[in-house]
This record gives sequence, structure tokens and C-alpha cells, in this order.
Amino acid sequence: MGTIGHGGEVPVSRRAAPGTRVEIELVSESGAREPLVFDIVPDRSADFPAGFLGAGTPLALALLGHRAGETVPYMVADIVEVQIVSVVASQRLPSGDAAARREATEREAVSKSNLDDAVRLALTVDVKWGDYDPEGIEPGWG
Repeated sequence: MGTIGHGGEVPVSRRAAPGTRVEIELVSESGAREPLVFDIVPDRSADFPAGFLGAGTPLALALLGHRAGETVPYMVADIVEVQIVSVVASQRLPSGDAAARREATEREAVSKSNLDDAVRLALTVDVKWGDYDPEGIEPGWG
């Protein structure tokens, strides 16, 4: 945290950036407020359920470079703006396995999609030409 001279120390508010913990309030059209607290991290370390927001996400991009006390326009669903409550240096590190979990989830989704495509093809063949059993396709076939 920096200071400003003039004999007394006045804290200089930190700007939202990767490596900072940001406390915000999402403000809806009706004026309702929803508090959120998260650390801004590089996208490869993002794990929002654990409190780590990727720097390349729309919310992080809207906040980057802004300080506590500022209000930032943010139009998503019924949210119209974000009030930045505080910005401090992050004291937490994301677990190193967030990227690995995302990759594993992606591999699983692709595999399931491929199996679904094969079953649809098998059903199409069965309807058109008969005698094809999609139940014969085993998990891990591809």
C-alpha cells in the first residue's frame, strides 16, 4: 500500500488487478445488491466456486484498473453496475489443480458427446436398415 506525503500518511487505494482480493456489490435494476468477494487470478488458475475469478472474464475485465469506492457499469441479465467496496492484496493462492480439473471435465464431456453421437448414428442406421444394436457400443469405445 502506498502513501501520499504532506506530513501524514494517507493510504492510496489499490487498483483491481490480478493478485488482488476484491469485494464488490452487484447492483440490479431494482437497486438490490448482492455482495461478492473473490481474488483475481490468471485465467488458467480460475476456480470461481473457490473464490478465484479469471482475469479474462467479463466481470474481471470490467473491474481491472478501478479502485475501491468506484462504481463500474456492468450490464449482465438484471445487473446494471458494480460497486467496488474494497481492493487489497490477495493473501491466498489458488490450488494448482484447477486447470487439471477443467481439462479432465472437458475430456469427459467430449468423450460423452462422442458416445452420444455414435448412439444417434446407430439409431439412425437401425431405423433405416434395421438390425443394429446401439446397446452394443461400450463406454470407452473411441
